[in-house]
Amino acid sequence: MLLSADIQKLERNFLPKDFTITTWENLEPYFKNLLAREINNKAALELWLKDMSELEAVVSEDACWRQIKMTCDTTDKKLEEAFTFFCLEIQPKLQPYADALNKKFLNNAFTKELDQATYFTYLRNVEKNISLFNEANIPIQSELSVMQQQFGAISGKMTVEINGKEYTLQQAAKFLENEDRSLRELVYKKINERRLQDVDSLNNLLTQLIEKRHAMALNSGLTNYVDYRFKELGRFDYGKEDCFNFHEAVKQHVMPLINKIYKNKKEKLQLTTLKPWDTEAEPKGTKPLKPFTTGKELLEKSIACFNNLHPFFAACLEKMNTLQHFDVESRVGKAPGGYNCPLAESGAPFIFMNAAGQMSDLTTMVHEGGHAIHSFLSHHLPLTAFKEYPMEIAEVASMAMELFSMNHWHTFFNDEADVKRAKLHQLERVMTIFPWIAVIDKFQHWVYENPTHTTEERAKNWLTILNEFSADEIDFSGLENYRATAWQKQLHLFEVPFYYIEYGIAQLGAIGLWMQYQQNPQQALNNYINALSLGGTKTLPELYKAAGLQFNFSPAYIKTLMEFVSEEMNKL
Repeated sequence: MLLSADIQKLERNFLPKDFTITTWENLEPYFKNLLAREINNKAALELWLKDMSELEAVVSEDACWRQIKMTCDTTDKKLEEAFTFFCLEIQPKLQPYADALNKKFLNNAFTKELDQATYFTYLRNVEKNISLFNEANIPIQSELSVMQQQFGAISGKMTVEINGKEYTLQQAAKFLENEDRSLRELVYKKINERRLQDVDSLNNLLTQLIEKRHAMALNSGLTNYVDYRFKELGRFDYGKEDCFNFHEAVKQHVMPLINKIYKNKKEKLQLTTLKPWDTEAEPKGTKPLKPFTTGKELLEKSIACFNNLHPFFAACLEKMNTLQHFDVESRVGKAPGGYNCPLAESGAPFIFMNAAGQMSDLTTMVHEGGHAIHSFLSHHLPLTAFKEYPMEIAEVASMAMELFSMNHWHTFFNDEADVKRAKLHQLERVMTIFPWIAVIDKFQHWVYENPTHTTEERAKNWLTILNEFSADEIDFSGLENYRATAWQKQLHLFEVPFYYIEYGIAQLGAIGLWMQYQQNPQQALNNYINALSLGGTKTLPELYKAAGLQFNFSPAYIKTLMEFVSEEMNKL
């Protein structure tokens, strides 16, 4: 396929060129048109699908911009009101139409004449959405859309004072790389003490979210929210048992390697006990890795790095920069975290992050950059629904980019020793993320299978799960108070429940692609581009196959991949 980052906003043929969503009244006629329209042949059906796709793209992008603007500035009440308006006044009224249009499509006589291979995943999703739809859930979903954003509002206000200066928690985290151990301990405790101030607010928020999510599951005739969410996320190709096997595999084949990583860290730092504020530190005299200073510099260096990897990747970031689709630096009043937000109509996505000059920011940028490339590669697909790819492949796009880009990190560091340190840091992170993924996923299964639990039971079960996946080499004694609510820093629990195991599945895919890259870079990049260009038009196993990967997360396969990463770390 011809690769071009000269992405064009979709041409409108159904809605007026200057149409913007201001009220439900100005939007509803287009839904009515689609619902009332007669479809007498295959060509009419295909035109109807195109018009519906155009409407979906416009609505989706409008909602995305409202969320982007609000997360960029959580202090602006007008931005919050605009987002809330969409959640409470537009979204609930869309849902009955979406269900009616799904049924119209499925029941149309000419749907059978469509190419079944092309439309297989789309039809499967339509059937799933029809089976999940319930009028009683519409007001609950609207409330949830607004409530979930409270996490960002609460977290966005969290700051600590260090050496007389105010820092967001993301900015403060850079002090955990400092060679002064007493400063690291002080900052670690300040960050955690600040989190404790909002423990009750976040506990109450999650309790309310669980209650509403459980009610939705019951309304849909399901036992609990685990079953509801698996269905909603379209997990057609794996189930709960596969998740439990993943947890077990992490325990068996990843934890021993992680203990080895932390044992080496302890020896390197010449410590008798390794505390959690030591895990990011380097020995005295070794300055923390500083890949960039400003957000502008981070972007420029990322473009140069991507250019060395594949000129098309760099061109995508340049196009986004031209469109001002970046907000990268951390500041007070900005929501925490980082994301790449696809924009269905414009095509070029938006990257949001909280850079503070750390090594982890470099990783975040290339990670979100991988997501951005995915948006560019799938924009050519004819229907908005075809671009809605499964998260398990979306995260391969981002995590493989982290590993591919490592060979070109000379753009961030002048010193070869720093490049090696950065690569080792990255590979350690590849390993150490697995237990946290297992913990968050296992915790969510427990939370939603026991929806009436108390906050005390929640803390107790969280600690049991956390300890199950904690490295023996790290001494957590005296820190139980912080650990009992450590889940509260995880945005996904609040905003995108159950979206976390995907990172683990995708990390395995990313390691598999990196194995290919180490043997044949060009072939690996071709496989990567081919798979991502398919968007959501194929099943997960088919998308993995297109990338030259196995869709497999059995203990034996995980063992093979972990041994490969371990060997690569030994080389460094």
